[in-house]
Amino acid sequence: MGSFNHYVIVKFKDGVAVEELILGLEKMVSGIDQVKSFEWGKDIESHEMLRQGFTHVFLMAFNGKEEFNAFQTHPNHVEFSGVFSPAVEKIVVLDFPSKLVKAPA
Repeated sequence: MGSFNHYVIVKFKDGVAVEELILGLEKMVSGIDQVKSFEWGKDIESHEMLRQGFTHVFLMAFNGKEEFNAFQTHPNHVEFSGVFSPAVEKIVVLDFPSKLVKAPA
């Protein structure tokens, strides 16, 4: 069984309480067993031309496509999407099985 990843890259709307949204996202993810791992970060290095307004990335890993599908329809995820989506100005979502080339040391 391979890992399946869900990457979300976001530009939030002006005036959004991003910290509160991230706390809500962390709480939502911690309550869903299918999420194997979750991490996020805020860009601090890229030039604006490269960033294109995107500031945050959220990474979730699952133990396969079936686990990801269960996450997508989980009531906690569906409910939180109703809060998260209106705060987003632009979004890129990538869902893919990963191919490990070099394992963590």
